[in-house]
Amino acid sequence: MTPRERSPPVREVRQLPVPEGLAGMRADAGVARLFGVSRAVAAQLAEDGDVLVENSPVGKSARLTEGAWLEVTLPEPARPLEAETPREVEGMDILYSDADVIAVNKPVGVAAHPTVGWDGPTVTGGLAAAGFRISTSGPPERKGIVQRLDVGTSGVMVVAASERGYSVLKRAFRERTVAKTYHALVQGHPDPFNGTVDAPIGRHPKAGWRFAVVSDGKPAVTHYKTLEAFPEATLLEVHLETGRTHQIRVHMSALRHPCVGDPMYGGDPKLAERLGLNHQWLHAVCLGFDHPADGRRMEITAPYPEDLSRALEMVRR
Repeated sequence: MTPRERSPPVREVRQLPVPEGLAGMRADAGVARLFGVSRAVAAQLAEDGDVLVENSPVGKSARLTEGAWLEVTLPEPARPLEAETPREVEGMDILYSDADVIAVNKPVGVAAHPTVGWDGPTVTGGLAAAGFRISTSGPPERKGIVQRLDVGTSGVMVVAASERGYSVLKRAFRERTVAKTYHALVQGHPDPFNGTVDAPIGRHPKAGWRFAVVSDGKPAVTHYKTLEAFPEATLLEVHLETGRTHQIRVHMSALRHPCVGDPMYGGDPKLAERLGLNHQWLHAVCLGFDHPADGRRMEITAPYPEDLSRALEMVRR
């Protein structure tokens, strides 16, 4: 039988009465808790008509009733990722390396590691192609990865080269002892010029592919200060206490000062076009951490890429 002739996988259907502990809970939250899927996946199942209560489809915000008969058609299991092929990454500079730590200046358009649906270059594939050993610790597709940067964000990224490096660095990021400094060019002028955004972040309620400040999100704290102010934009230095997905972009958007070049979170596309940007002006300039081997404090810095430098000079003029 050829691949084209194979039958599609059968999706699993689960049925049970709503437990007492889920009474009054939203359908998406209850399905996520019962079946171990993410809240976003549960919400999508409801929108697709795959969540039934008493044989009738319900929306993601419907409230569950104790004892009501719940039927959920679960999504197909994700296909396992194939082994990554080493692939040279143009423009990815090695900023520092030793037996425990590798620090790179990640270019825009490069993912941290392989993911389902991504066939572009990755940091891990680039390091393998350059002959670096990466720690075997961590999930199969994220071996050695202790932090990540968005595909559209450039700058310093650290990868564990050894098992010791992975263990120590992973704990340091979890305990928030790593100093993470970014520069962001945002539209307009934040008021105050220096401040802190303490607002929880979660999936956007109407667009699960992006994030937003939401009351039931995960805690997120961003500190910022103004480095330079221009007529139409401000260059900020940003320090993160937490590491939520898209945190800086979401918090700056919530202040109504989105990153220049970031239409996903409210950036002006005309300004981005004028500055020659096809991604957000956001760069991880420095990481400070204790070395896994001897505890000495290290600070790894990365210069701006050419397109960000050029756009910054344009707004200066």
